[in-house]
Amino acid sequence: MKLVDIYYKMKKDIKEIEDFISSTIATEQIILHESSNQLLKAGGKRIRPIFVLLSGHFGEYQFENLKKVATALELIHMATLVHDDVIDDADQRRGKLTVKAKWDNKVAMYTGDYILAQALILITEFENAKIHQTISKAIMEMCEGEIDQIQDFNNWNQSLKQYLRRIKRKTALLIAVSCKLGALAANADKKTVQRLYQYGYNVGMAFQIVDDILDFTGTTEQLGKPAGSDLRQGNITLPALYALHFAKEKNQLQQILQNNNSNNNIDEAIQFIRTSEGIEYANRLAQKYLAKAKAALSMLPSIKERKTLSDIGEFVVERSF
Repeated sequence: MKLVDIYYKMKKDIKEIEDFISSTIATEQIILHESSNQLLKAGGKRIRPIFVLLSGHFGEYQFENLKKVATALELIHMATLVHDDVIDDADQRRGKLTVKAKWDNKVAMYTGDYILAQALILITEFENAKIHQTISKAIMEMCEGEIDQIQDFNNWNQSLKQYLRRIKRKTALLIAVSCKLGALAANADKKTVQRLYQYGYNVGMAFQIVDDILDFTGTTEQLGKPAGSDLRQGNITLPALYALHFAKEKNQLQQILQNNNSNNNIDEAIQFIRTSEGIEYANRLAQKYLAKAKAALSMLPSIKERKTLSDIGEFVVERSF
């Protein structure tokens, strides 16, 4: 099943969540209202709400409860993107102007804070302490991941372990939590909650690795931002790390980078990495994480949503955008 088919089957629920996100961030403060909606209007995969809804089917499915969880998690994700664009000095997100580009850094930072606050208000409607603890811990670890990334900017000597820990905190964690909270909100049993978390974590790791591959191999039209943006900003990802330290051609890349990382050298490095062993290695690692995700799924009840989650995992590693 293709992702477009999954979205089509769930379009009514996704539309309702979209509308709920819009109403949740609405405010009479004009600039804040417009800036909060800037990223929402740019669209997005809404993959985290989908994980929440699908995971809810492994317990007592109640859409109204799951809608609140799904919206809260998507708002947290949106808030991090607004903040990320300030840190990365990014002008485009999903082919649209970022909040910091359309307004400025100050408006962007407060916009991100406002969206995050609205997410936390939604979560307070749940009495289950595990939901609150899970959200709080996830936000804390995501912040640690962001600091890790800042510290590792332009650090070509970072280890694979550092990279994996960083993408766990930056991306995989919120996907894993989406699956976990969907199950918790549906009162699923403890083992089911844990298996859905494991599925989400492994799919999330694969998702970010593929994102890092696409940053080298995708087009500006596909990515909604210039190809090679990560490397230009100093964010050294898996394909580049492997190409520099382990690939047969590593000496060539080392020579390219010796000239003070000028723009011309970065362009040449991006072209080199695009066809290097680093891309192949990253693809293999993404496939390994997908296999782990499927192993976790295999221990869940055999309902149609399990197959849908498996299909999403396949999409994550095969996508071109």
